[in-house]
Amino acid sequence: MVTIIVLAALVIGFFIFASLYTDYAWFAQLGFQQVLTTRWIAGTLMFIAGFLGMAIPVFLSIGLAFRYRPVYAKLNSQLDRYQQVIEPLRRAVMIGIPVVLGIFAGLSTSGRWSMVLEYFNRTPFGKTDPQFGLDIGFYVFELPFWRSIVAYSSAVVLIAGLAALAACYLYGALRFGGREVRISRAARIQLAVSAALYIALQAVSLWLDQYAALTKSNSLITGAQYTEVNAVIPGREIMAGIAAIVAILFIVTAVIGRWRISIVGTGLLLVAAIVIGGIYPWIVQRLQVKPSERTYESAYIERNIKATRDAYGVSDVKEQNYDATTEASSGALAQDAQTTANIRLIDPKIVSDTFSQLQQYRQYYQFPDELDVDRYDVKGETEDTVIAVRDIDLDGLSSAANTQYNRAFVYTHGYGVTAAFGNQRASDGKPVFLESGIPSNGALGDFQQRVYFGETSPAYSIVGAPKGSKDVELDYPSGSDDDNGGNATTTYSGDGGPSVGNFFNRLVYAAKFQSEQVLLSDAVNKDSQILYDRDPITRVQKVAPYLTVDSDAYPAIVDHRIQWVVDGYTTSDAYPYSQSQSLSDSIAGSESSAYRTDQVNYIRNSVKATVDAYTGKVTLYAWDTKDPVLKTWEKIFPTSVKSVSSMSAELLDHVRYPTDLFKVQRSILGTYHVTNANSFYSGDDAWNTPQEPTTTGSTDTDASAADTSTTTNALGAQTTTTASKANLQDPYYLTMKVPGQETAYNLYTTYIPQQSAGANNRNVLTGYLAADSDAGGAGKGKKASGYGKLTLLTMPKTDNIPGPAQVQNLFNSDTTVSQELNILKRGNSTVKQGNLLTLPVGGGFLYVQPVYVQSTSSGSYPLLQKVLVAFGDKIAFEDTLDEALNSLFGGDSGAAAGDSDASGSGSDSGSGSSDAGSGSDSGSGSTGGSTGSGTVDNDALQKALSDAKAALQDRQDAYADNDLVAAAEADKRLQDAIEAATAAEDGS
Repeated sequence: MVTIIVLAALVIGFFIFASLYTDYAWFAQLGFQQVLTTRWIAGTLMFIAGFLGMAIPVFLSIGLAFRYRPVYAKLNSQLDRYQQVIEPLRRAVMIGIPVVLGIFAGLSTSGRWSMVLEYFNRTPFGKTDPQFGLDIGFYVFELPFWRSIVAYSSAVVLIAGLAALAACYLYGALRFGGREVRISRAARIQLAVSAALYIALQAVSLWLDQYAALTKSNSLITGAQYTEVNAVIPGREIMAGIAAIVAILFIVTAVIGRWRISIVGTGLLLVAAIVIGGIYPWIVQRLQVKPSERTYESAYIERNIKATRDAYGVSDVKEQNYDATTEASSGALAQDAQTTANIRLIDPKIVSDTFSQLQQYRQYYQFPDELDVDRYDVKGETEDTVIAVRDIDLDGLSSAANTQYNRAFVYTHGYGVTAAFGNQRASDGKPVFLESGIPSNGALGDFQQRVYFGETSPAYSIVGAPKGSKDVELDYPSGSDDDNGGNATTTYSGDGGPSVGNFFNRLVYAAKFQSEQVLLSDAVNKDSQILYDRDPITRVQKVAPYLTVDSDAYPAIVDHRIQWVVDGYTTSDAYPYSQSQSLSDSIAGSESSAYRTDQVNYIRNSVKATVDAYTGKVTLYAWDTKDPVLKTWEKIFPTSVKSVSSMSAELLDHVRYPTDLFKVQRSILGTYHVTNANSFYSGDDAWNTPQEPTTTGSTDTDASAADTSTTTNALGAQTTTTASKANLQDPYYLTMKVPGQETAYNLYTTYIPQQSAGANNRNVLTGYLAADSDAGGAGKGKKASGYGKLTLLTMPKTDNIPGPAQVQNLFNSDTTVSQELNILKRGNSTVKQGNLLTLPVGGGFLYVQPVYVQSTSSGSYPLLQKVLVAFGDKIAFEDTLDEALNSLFGGDSGAAAGDSDASGSGSDSGSGSSDAGSGSDSGSGSTGGSTGSGTVDNDALQKALSDAKAALQDRQDAYADNDLVAAAEADKRLQDAIEAATAAEDGS
């Protein structure tokens, strides 16, 4: 048995060692070992402090009670039996209980290492709270530390006191006889001193609670309101004083031996807690504040408004009135020609299947479900671009190829990127690619195309070999290397992972991944590396555990490499008077809940991070250099974050305003665009983000329950991820000119009036928020002066500018549009309405929505066939955006759209061609052009649709005239037109 226990302990110990060793190897390879060692050292010291802080007082408390027990005390028979049972185990109990309690306390405190490091490296905010005049840093860094110290100390004193009480009773120092309680002098002193310490700690806790009132969430605002300031906070001060006096009374009891005075004092403390802490604040709130709440709370609402706008970084938002017109006059877009030319038609949420069918090439590649939007310089012009990495997909392997060897050694990486113009489309509805093929070629120039670190990379891959060795990694389908089944092969030559070139490293990694392949395969050699934790977001989160990382990493071609760009945020829930909200709810677009574990009331986009797709190198840049939280962590990890000055000009060109931060800010500004306390209280000008109009039932504000999952980050903080309940409309990136600003790459969102579920909802536009997302253009290491500028357009309250839901309803209910959509849906096709874009142009708001058609047959993909536009209550529905705008604005919009050339036939969307219908894999360089066998016959399709539309109108007119013969004839023409449209769509 002993041998089995020893062996089990050795095995467990080895797995623990393997985990620690591999963690260090991973961090050391990236150059962030200081982050890990600092965490280890801080966590270990915190464990030791927590262990000793609990174990020693409990041990001493039990030891003192035993040492000064009455030797000749007369015990009852029951206590005699207890002593007889415990005495043989006394030493083990006296040591074991403190040790066990100490271990639990140590494990609890070790997870608080980040709070302690923040306290000892704290940085002042340079701003003070309006109640006590203390620096904001006191609430963010100091108050949590001292409250934790007091809470921990209270637990230690309470547990030690209870242990002493039990020992005193067991050994006769405390005896009960009828109404009489006998206690020895030593026990009296020990128990009285313990009680004095405990109550003294409660006095300190009550004193600290008055500061915590400034971050407490109330029904109206976050922060101390009138009742807290004038009743609760003074009451806490009084009760803290009373508690301090009671603690002194217990010391007196320890000295003179009279319990009466301390017991009376404790009773008075309890009465004071009820009267001062409960009844008096209730009277003030109920009888004084409630009848005139707006008057009494105005000053505190103003505090909340100012603090909230500061904490969420929206205090400098530029607000301007925008008296939008609804009249679509001829030439109205002449002043917005640049915006019109850049209107994005390619919906990144829809065209993933199109990219896959035209550019995936093999089943073991994949594109993400939602593509990314960026901008690139193409022939001297900045173009909004829809871009995606061709990542590896091991689940796409056939059953024969899906072996452990292939998964670890052969299919190791993705290859290249595919990018399309956001504002262009080919005549057959395909994207116009500016980068395509495999290896990819086009406007993005030469770059390292292999993607070893991507969003869907395998759990681990083993790569690398000595020079001259045979390549075993599949690189890309080339169609020319017969020895490898038409596939090019390669050997990884970067420095992306820890070495597994020696037996010991192979052994620990075999234990980590529980795979004998690592240990036994002959494909592992002296130059082998193991790549793991390859998702860009995971890598940034591990090396910067103090950051909350944006949910979307996007790829950019920077300095001839694919770089993943990741935004990192510093957050806090302790900013006084700032409104608290759930971070995950704000990002997911669901209703905020006070019970989420990720409540924040301060956020900054403090770090921009990059992850090299080939080497996995992580680089952190200090983006918000004024953020005190980041400054604090830079003191803790002084070498981990680089200055913005080291960012290349090309990287800055691709840095954008982060979506998650913008969602949080738009949620706050829905209420906190109001700066007048009275208007804020009445809620007469509160806004909401509209729901996604293309979603079925999106006009209902009463959303169903959502699925939630909880994850824990590297600091131990829990984050609750919530599936969107309200399904709010996403913000969109567009290059456009916001009124009063220069043309820039912007991120925008819209607002409608805030209203309760079941109300007679008004989906009119009330506000339009845009964030300047252009960080580049100023050169290396210099952020553009306009980056991050928030502009809020507010509509006059008397205007009735249609909101997204109203415009979507206009589109869906229009007779002509619905007839044409129904025609497109006939046969084996479905219609997908893309993102509804809102642009402040022509003195009003222009809505643009691409319409995609997709066959229901296997291997089909969405093709952009129509465009819907609206201005005021007028709409147009044409084949191209350019035609739709001209139709909408009296025959001439005054500006050309990006797809003005799409009406011609056979325009090439790439540098080659492929079968657009089947999505079959083609060789290198095939880029999915707009022509070729199996593609849509656009001219025939348009003629068939036109004939169907005329036949449908003739049939309606015939029925109206009660001419059944003419109706039957029109019905026959309609059926023929539908069949012709189906044939044209299938390319036959």
